[in-house]
Amino acid sequence: MRKFQKLQILDIFKELHTIHLECRDKLSVKEYPAVQNMLADCQEAAIQIGEFIESLEGSETEAVACMEQYCEILYRVNTQLQDISAQKAYKRLEGIVLKAENAVTHINVRREVVFLPYKASMWDSLESVYLAALEDKDCDAYVVPIPYYDKLEDGTFGAMHYEGEEYPENIKIIHYEEYNLEERHPDVIYIHNPYDNCNLVTSVPERYFCSNLKKSTDCLVYIPYFVLNEIEPDNQEAIDGMKHFIFLPGTIWSDRVIVQSESMRQIYINEYIKAAKEAGLPQEHTDRKRLEKKILGLGSPKFDRVHSVNRGGVELPEEWRKVIEKPDGTWKKIIFYNTSVGALLENDEKMIGKMQSVFCTFKEQQEDVALLWRPHPLIPTTIRAMRPKLWTEYEKLVQTYREEGWGIYDDSADMDRAVVLSDAYYGDQSSVVQVYKETGKPVMIQNVEIV
Repeated sequence: MRKFQKLQILDIFKELHTIHLECRDKLSVKEYPAVQNMLADCQEAAIQIGEFIESLEGSETEAVACMEQYCEILYRVNTQLQDISAQKAYKRLEGIVLKAENAVTHINVRREVVFLPYKASMWDSLESVYLAALEDKDCDAYVVPIPYYDKLEDGTFGAMHYEGEEYPENIKIIHYEEYNLEERHPDVIYIHNPYDNCNLVTSVPERYFCSNLKKSTDCLVYIPYFVLNEIEPDNQEAIDGMKHFIFLPGTIWSDRVIVQSESMRQIYINEYIKAAKEAGLPQEHTDRKRLEKKILGLGSPKFDRVHSVNRGGVELPEEWRKVIEKPDGTWKKIIFYNTSVGALLENDEKMIGKMQSVFCTFKEQQEDVALLWRPHPLIPTTIRAMRPKLWTEYEKLVQTYREEGWGIYDDSADMDRAVVLSDAYYGDQSSVVQVYKETGKPVMIQNVEIV
């Protein structure tokens, strides 16, 4: 039985207690028709409660037996109205309902937890929490990938995408059309998309906006899909460069926000209070004690994912193997080349030139070094929407790289495979860097000015 279901039953018991009192008062003044109507209402409620508990817990429960006895007592009282005292009838009805109420109170509660990722490539920000929930014998955990839309220049929705088929084989997926949030009312909902309608590039459907999800659960939990370079809480210049991540629908509406460290937690709390005051939000949004309970620095599941995977456990595509293996069967050094959305938007054609230079350099070194290029998965959508002229050049660059075949092009949902396989990181400053540093392997940030 779920918590919200138990509460629904207990609420009905409260109503029955009230009706019993009214029956006693009406019976004491011999208003028999009114008493009979109220007893009929009690009978109907008892049948519904009994059937509901039986559907959840089976027929061999004390609560179901109590409801059957209650129905019998209702019948006897109804046939003895002119012979039984009001107080005696009240005690009979109350006694069995109190027993039933106590039995329901002691029924074990199962928690239902649902994860609502939208991009499969960001699943690693939730995975370790999901796997832990699976281990809890009193918890039912579900993964329900939700669709998302490209956003056009005018802000309207373009093509819809659904990536439910791109998750790891060990993750059991439920289609979003088969999981009714309003009816299921999960105890906890986990999300990694905080934007609602604030993202210029993509958007989930409105029914999955944080403000609406909040209505369908007792606890909405937001875990960022990214990790940032660690910042000290007194480094305001660095904080100003990342604080746009903090005051978003996901942090505003969620009951819990899980961030990567205690330092980041303090930054979130400080900047959230500033933004909430500026926005004129109610006092609950500027109450530091409340925010200290809401925002927790428990670490990012992305780190858990990287530490849980090793090279031996990675399935290597055959086309990758052809690039990585030398003729003698040994492996070349593998460089994880990461290009970000921000670098392209900021540098335009200059970034295209930088990438061409990088490819030329590594192409010359292909006998000893394998380049594993993994562009940010939102680059195509973002560049088409915000830099349509640049898109033609970028698309041609990708096509040439893939056709030549000397390097690896990774557009899969599994970023951790690239992190684990590679020997070093080269590329843009992005959230991937912080994850990569967890491996202890070398990291080098590219400079677009050096070609």
